[in-house]
Amino acid sequence: MTDQTNAPGRADFAHAQPHGAEASPSRFWWLMLGSIGIVYGDIGTSPLYAMRESLLHIGRSPSQEEIIGIVSLLVWSLLVVVTLKYVFLVLRADNHGEGGTLALMALAQSSLKKPSRIVTGLAVTGAALFYGDAILTPAISVLSAVEGLKVTNPEVDSFVVPIAITIIVLLYAVQSFGTGKVGALFGPIMTVWFLALALIGLIHIGDAPQILHALNPVHAIGFLFGHGIIGFTVLGAVFLAVTGAEALYADMGHFGRGPIRMAWLTVVCPSLVLNYLGQGAFALDSPEAISNLFFLSAPDWARLPLVLLATAATVIAGQAVITGAFSLTRQAMQLGILPHLEVEHTSETESGQIYLPKVNWLMLAGVLTLIIVFQDSSSLASAYGIAVTGTMIVTSLLAVVVVAKCWKWGMPLALLTLLPFLVVDSTFLAANLLKIADGGYIPLILGALIIVAMWTWMRGTKLLADKLKRDSVPLIDFLPTLENSSAARVRGTAMFMTSTPDITPPALLHNLKHNKVLHEKNVVVTIHTAPVPYIGPEDRLQLSSLTPDFYKLEITYGFMQDPDLPAALAQAKGEGLTFDIMATSFFVGRRSYKPTSKEGMPLWQDRLFIYMARQAHDATQYFRIPAGRVVELGTQIVI
Repeated sequence: MTDQTNAPGRADFAHAQPHGAEASPSRFWWLMLGSIGIVYGDIGTSPLYAMRESLLHIGRSPSQEEIIGIVSLLVWSLLVVVTLKYVFLVLRADNHGEGGTLALMALAQSSLKKPSRIVTGLAVTGAALFYGDAILTPAISVLSAVEGLKVTNPEVDSFVVPIAITIIVLLYAVQSFGTGKVGALFGPIMTVWFLALALIGLIHIGDAPQILHALNPVHAIGFLFGHGIIGFTVLGAVFLAVTGAEALYADMGHFGRGPIRMAWLTVVCPSLVLNYLGQGAFALDSPEAISNLFFLSAPDWARLPLVLLATAATVIAGQAVITGAFSLTRQAMQLGILPHLEVEHTSETESGQIYLPKVNWLMLAGVLTLIIVFQDSSSLASAYGIAVTGTMIVTSLLAVVVVAKCWKWGMPLALLTLLPFLVVDSTFLAANLLKIADGGYIPLILGALIIVAMWTWMRGTKLLADKLKRDSVPLIDFLPTLENSSAARVRGTAMFMTSTPDITPPALLHNLKHNKVLHEKNVVVTIHTAPVPYIGPEDRLQLSSLTPDFYKLEITYGFMQDPDLPAALAQAKGEGLTFDIMATSFFVGRRSYKPTSKEGMPLWQDRLFIYMARQAHDATQYFRIPAGRVVELGTQIVI
């Protein structure tokens, strides 16, 4: 009953409500604090393992020059990838205040004369790879934090995996309660975490002041090109320091561009740089500590509190990607990339606080599988990175289109601006591809499966829409035939839900054929999803009278909004559509599908599409149609 295209006559959406726009001064600092907790949870836990894994990739005890070179790579990766690319450039590419791969896709498509399959394909790839990152982040983060217990008590080694599994299960189990109250604690906890990172770094820089030479990028370049294949493999581990950068853009709608930038420039970036410098100095002074560099860098008395703080920080990092996966899935559903799954709202005031049961439990299964198979964070580090680099490349490519077309910079200047970042992203991807045999295949396989599922759903829904349009009667041709119809007229209003407003709804034809009745007032209702995040009430409805007893009502929502048919009908009453809800019947078509290899998709894809269709949430609940007023008419369709 939804159409993932622009509603007719609404190409501009000039009054679309921007969500997450820049905050007023009175709320700016609160939003900044919130962004520290949610946006930077993933990248903020990277010091637990990024420096350690980078040094261990040397394969022997690293020299002073090598440690300085690796720290320089870490620092300049943060400055180039996160600060220059995301904080100063990509954050400008907002879609009415929203960010993320699918929001960027919608923005890029709106700037083109006709929809591009390449742009859609890139966005689907980026979204699929995000899900791979979403199950890897909680696994590696929680494992690396719990492993800190081994520093305080080596005898707990055998309990690390069970403790990590317990934490993960509890994390996913509480999702149905909502994250609003817990989220209020995220900002302060992560602020304490970043201050602890900065303090630990400051304490150790004095151990080996020569580590400050790492601030010169010459050392990063010298290490990368002076160590052959080792420099390249180390680069794959260095990339762990910038995983989570995509969250800056994806969560822009929640906090706004200004608070996210301020949090990075004043708190997060300085703390991370200081910590990596401190870890490097500590490695120079105590090379025997490299195997558990982060926790050993803390004083003895502070190690257990640091483990507890790190565990809290990793749970927050896991929460951030879970929330991101929920939001991405809702966007994908609204844009027609995935079927409409069940969405539960966990807040009466915040529309962004949602819970998707099927997505939640699938992610939990994936995270637990990774922990049980890999057992420790070092092994998981090999699987980490490929999905994130792929998503970053997709963002850069889509940004080229936005910068060239939406910002009207022109393609040459857009390429000149983004090409350096594409080179950096591609270099990181190439370095991470070396880890495929050691576990890097996992996010690639997962991403490929999700891409196939998304492609199948989009292809199947298009084939069905084309088939329905081909086999149906145009509404404008059907209405004149009703003048000579012998169908009995009954009191009340009939509303026919359809995804294609210009053809006669199958439910209407079936009602006439089998029941031989027609209501005294009939409304053809279509719900559209626009390529912008939010649509204001003033642009919500388009009501037109076709005949004295037939109306066409088109309702438009943004891809970050959930349909609410009763609310839209209440608004339609104010615009001249008179009806009594207690005397109104809602006719909904329920389709059953039959696979065939003779037309359309291959048989395996037909079966996958049918399986996905069965997972879709009930249309009555999805559109919030009053349950007691629904009439369902079934049809079987061969696909």
